[in-house]
Amino acid sequence: MKHYLALFALFFFFTGHAQVLRKRTTMLMGGRFDITIVARDSAMAEANIDEVIAEITRIENLISDWKPTSQVSEVNACAGIRPVHVDMEVFELTERAMALSILTNGAFDISFAAMDRIWKFDGSMTEMPTAKAIAKSVEKVGYQNIILDKKHMTIFLKRKGMKIGFGALGEGYATDRCRDMMLKKGVKAGIVNGSGDMSAWGKQPDGSDWVIGITDPKRQGALFAVVPLRQGAVVTSGSYEKFVVFNNKRYSHIINPATGYPATGLTSVTVFGPSAERANGFSTSLMVLGKNAGMKLINNFPEFSCIMITDNGKVFTSKNFDISDYQTQ
Repeated sequence: MKHYLALFALFFFFTGHAQVLRKRTTMLMGGRFDITIVARDSAMAEANIDEVIAEITRIENLISDWKPTSQVSEVNACAGIRPVHVDMEVFELTERAMALSILTNGAFDISFAAMDRIWKFDGSMTEMPTAKAIAKSVEKVGYQNIILDKKHMTIFLKRKGMKIGFGALGEGYATDRCRDMMLKKGVKAGIVNGSGDMSAWGKQPDGSDWVIGITDPKRQGALFAVVPLRQGAVVTSGSYEKFVVFNNKRYSHIINPATGYPATGLTSVTVFGPSAERANGFSTSLMVLGKNAGMKLINNFPEFSCIMITDNGKVFTSKNFDISDYQTQ
């Protein structure tokens, strides 16, 4: 539900006497992870990267709905049959995803995994799906039919065929966990980028901030803004590469799980804040809610800020963010 290539970190590679920077790219959780660690020597940096990869792999094995042995897969397999006991970590992640589903009135829905993929964004669609097909595609979606029992630590999907899935929210969670793990260990700087969900801390070896480039949806390969990222997270949801146009109306690849219709009106939403997990949930939700409702929502959370770009190229920001400080032109 998220365009993953909208953000990337800009590094000024530097090796000093006190610190070195090492970066590794690997495929995890069904997507690309770029892991950058600053340490006093290369061996220590590489060992810390190994620990980050091990932690992401552990989380993937716990929550990935495409792995049949995961706890989430067991929850889905038992939909309409029985509650499933899960680890506290899985339960609390589900609980937070449910809270976000409620907060956004289903613009974000943890049960979107059961949605029929009737919209195609590979150029093969020649006409819109029928209203009947669209309604049918979301029949098994509905966070209201998820029962969480904290006392027994169980999750129950009331209807057969229902599924929960964390998708990119899980990648955001993994990047947050790895950042916190490294900080606790005393690693003073790094950035974990899970398919565009970034959690960063500290500074680069030369003392400069991590710098995040935000892709310009209207100019392929160009940057719209360059923003420093200090001890925080950033996530972008966008539709500037995956969309269809019918009757002169642009339909995003990000689907409203409550209606089955693609989001319209916004080309991209970038959210900054303390947590990549929450920023991801917000960025997807804001794409679905649209400019007015989305801005109203994000302005209730002053620790988060956002940049919205509309389909006609207009830029809007939350009240706590001045984009003019960071625009490239």
